[in-house]
Amino acid sequence: MDTIAEPPVSRREKRKQEIRARIEDAAYQLFKSQGVDDTSIEQICEAADVARRTFYGYFPNKHALLGGLGISRLYSQSEPMLRELMTNHHSTRARLAAMIDYIETRFASYEDIDRQLILLAPSSFANNTEQQREIGSSALASFTELIEAGRELGDATDRFSPDMLASVVVGTLNSLTTSWAFDSKFPIFAKLEEARGLFETLICTDTG
Repeated sequence: MDTIAEPPVSRREKRKQEIRARIEDAAYQLFKSQGVDDTSIEQICEAADVARRTFYGYFPNKHALLGGLGISRLYSQSEPMLRELMTNHHSTRARLAAMIDYIETRFASYEDIDRQLILLAPSSFANNTEQQREIGSSALASFTELIEAGRELGDATDRFSPDMLASVVVGTLNSLTTSWAFDSKFPIFAKLEEARGLFETLICTDTG
């Protein structure tokens, strides 16, 4: 079990994803350059080259777009990241190390707008328990699969269940991300290095 299969996407669904990504990318650049409050839906539509009607087909308002951006940029990265890790690295220790490297690279590129997105994203699905469950389950499933693959390789512990270990990983990363969003002085890179050691100690059985 060295790869995480990606389900096929229909042409229509792929087109929808492309339009949504175009809107989100245009909005992100505008939010970053001129601020959220000074960015209008009209400006976003012009930058994304979509009609207002198309915009409202994806987002009912700007607040929903902010939440969608937060989810897309910050909460929906686990599956593609894990697919890459499983393909390019062949031990659990190497996969965990590459995961922390990937996350550190992401944080190095984040700006103030990303802090806002992290804090705003949960409110966009506060009343949507199904979406909350889907987002949480997706991350847990991805990390559970990584640990299960490690067990098959013989280099991941069997002292704790894969889903429990995955919960520790996801919970730790979420906590660090939230702390960084709330506090601009939070030592995110030092804490990620600490998390690297924690995950390796908890999960890996090889000596590294």
